Amino acid sequence: MTLELLICTIDRGIDHVCDLVLPPASDISYVVSWQHSATVDERTVPLALQRDDIKVVHLEGRGLSRNRNNCLRHATADLCLICDDDCSYTLDNLRTVITTFEQNPTTDLAAFMMQCPGQPKPYPTEICSLAHTPAGYYPSSVELAFRLSAVRDRLQFNEHFGLGAPLFHCCEEEILVHDAMSLGLQCQFFPLVIVEHNHPTTDASRATTPGVLMGKGAYLYIGYRSKMFLYPWPMAWRQHRRHDASFTYGLRHIYRGLFYILRHREITTAGIIKKR
Repeated sequence: MTLELLICTIDRGIDHVCDLVLPPASDISYVVSWQHSATVDERTVPLALQRDDIKVVHLEGRGLSRNRNNCLRHATADLCLICDDDCSYTLDNLRTVITTFEQNPTTDLAAFMMQCPGQPKPYPTEICSLAHTPAGYYPSSVELAFRLSAVRDRLQFNEHFGLGAPLFHCCEEEILVHDAMSLGLQCQFFPLVIVEHNHPTTDASRATTPGVLMGKGAYLYIGYRSKMFLYPWPMAWRQHRRHDASFTYGLRHIYRGLFYILRHREITTAGIIKKR
């Protein structure tokens, strides 16, 4: 099997990708979606990325989910791994992904583990379905891999969510997994480290911004509908305890996101292209 890393970057982040790619290997390739904002017009692909196993494609504007979908449109390998430009890998890490899918032929989408210095994250202790994970666990984009044949023309990131989206600046990975399961894909967690993430995640660095809080509120309608009006209270309290943020401020923005999605429910299925 072959594995393709789907790497998103914007503007001068392309320089970080040069440090991410590994020496050429026959079963590993890369798609780099290079997004260009209005403020930077440099388009020269660095020499280190001018290789046969690296495809650099361009995208105008902003929006991380848009960028991830651009990667997906250009993917060709058996397996795809979602990546950011500040991640680090080893060949052993990447071949762990390949081996996992080879040994689990019914798995369509897999979540793994990342090392993120200074940011401990709760993980399940054993293999489990992503439909039945312990409380407190959430998938991160760079931990997700999937069979391209299971996803192609059926599933994409919901572009209303994620950094750079108009309102909701998080939860794009949770929605991707939710949509995958709604399509009947087999989604599992494997307690195997595959990546090191070298910078703070959105949950750590932007947890109290309105866009992140609203995104979490909107996701309540998608992932926790039966308790969506109750969960904002403990969520806001956690934000207050962890980040010393105002409880009422957090509660207000979480409910803003939830009530917005209740008025615009059609955007919740924007990641599903086609059902079987």
